[in-house]
Amino acid sequence: MKRSIRLLSCGLGTLKRPRQRRKPFTGIRTLVSAADVQFGQPLHETHPHIIGPGELTPGISALEYHHRRARLAQALPKDSIAVVAASDIKYRSGAVFYEFHQDPNFLYLTGFNEPEALAVIEKGGSDVEYKFHLCVRPKEAKAEIWDGARSGIQAAQDVFNADEARDIGQVHTTLRDIVLSAKEVYTDIPSNAQPRSAFGKYLLGSLTSKTEGFQRILEASKVKPLRPLMNEIRVYKSEAEIRNMRRAGRSSGRVFTEAMRNPFQTEKELWASLDYGFRMQGLDGPAYVPVVAGGKNGLSIHYVRNDDVLRDGELVLVDAGGEYGGYITDITRTWPVNGKFTDPQKDLYDMVLKVQRSCVSLCREDADMTLDRLHRIAESSLKDGLQGLGFDMSGDAMNMLFPHHVGHFIGLDVHDAPGYPRTDRLRAGQCITIEP
Repeated sequence: MKRSIRLLSCGLGTLKRPRQRRKPFTGIRTLVSAADVQFGQPLHETHPHIIGPGELTPGISALEYHHRRARLAQALPKDSIAVVAASDIKYRSGAVFYEFHQDPNFLYLTGFNEPEALAVIEKGGSDVEYKFHLCVRPKEAKAEIWDGARSGIQAAQDVFNADEARDIGQVHTTLRDIVLSAKEVYTDIPSNAQPRSAFGKYLLGSLTSKTEGFQRILEASKVKPLRPLMNEIRVYKSEAEIRNMRRAGRSSGRVFTEAMRNPFQTEKELWASLDYGFRMQGLDGPAYVPVVAGGKNGLSIHYVRNDDVLRDGELVLVDAGGEYGGYITDITRTWPVNGKFTDPQKDLYDMVLKVQRSCVSLCREDADMTLDRLHRIAESSLKDGLQGLGFDMSGDAMNMLFPHHVGHFIGLDVHDAPGYPRTDRLRAGQCITIEP
């Protein structure tokens, strides 16, 4: 049975939360099948091979997005709002743009994956009650000929479950009253970027001398950073998020294993194999620019030129991972270019592997660990292991050989929940990397 666009609730029909009364709808929209309408991102009705029933993005349901907004509302003080902007399109040069990557906090709260959009979560009367405002680009035939389909304003309500949906082009007339009526405004919208879109210019300055920019409106408000609240929410992963991360990790692991089986002449060949493998495994693509470092190139932590020759008898270090539904995998592995370790290489490899496995075994809530404590354990174990192999570990040798932290949080960002303290006890549901 085909659903009409008006019925595209993506599984939210059973939600028990107050919603604003809407005006009765009239028009032919109720007669149009959702599968016959174009949107700005995959939906189950248009891309059932990517999006499951009830989902807004791969693996994440519309109901989960509602719960995320409710958790944020619960964290907000009474009569306050959170304002989150979508990413703007970034340009390499002239009209040549980079692949679009949505702002992680905006995606986490809305599931909406288009540029030039703004979300406002307005705290309601109870702890978890809220009003969800979503401003998006309207449907526009001429623009969609060039840039592809947009979801549009009606879909912001019917698909993404906004209580109030508006044209982003009119945001300066609608946002002002919402902001000025709030006792506190939580936002991380920057004031130093250089966007091209009119919306981006509004956020950072003013559209015209007669139009107040967002930063000017905020001058009359009590503004607080949103990131600490979002970190507290995002650092704990739901079962659906963990499934996405497991899928990304499992598929990325297969790509690594296949790469180890094949001889490559250059770093660039190995890099190309990884990119191809991630997509062929059903992932969205690479999660970040990888490190493919043969020999001494592996001594640079973020070596990303990947343009050297892979030499017989040397090791190659690869730091790479795939992405699925926005969720990241971060894997670092080292193996011999010719497929066979020398005895010293094997001794060093086995020592590092032992430290890694020991640290992974401590990643459980009852171990009473923090990231910093894990780092100190890894550092001490590596120092002992290197001394056992005959290395001189006097002076600042460890700072030179192990200058980075042993791990970090991971999720929608490679370094997820940026700023979340490494001194806090690790809890069930948190996801971290272990990479000594």
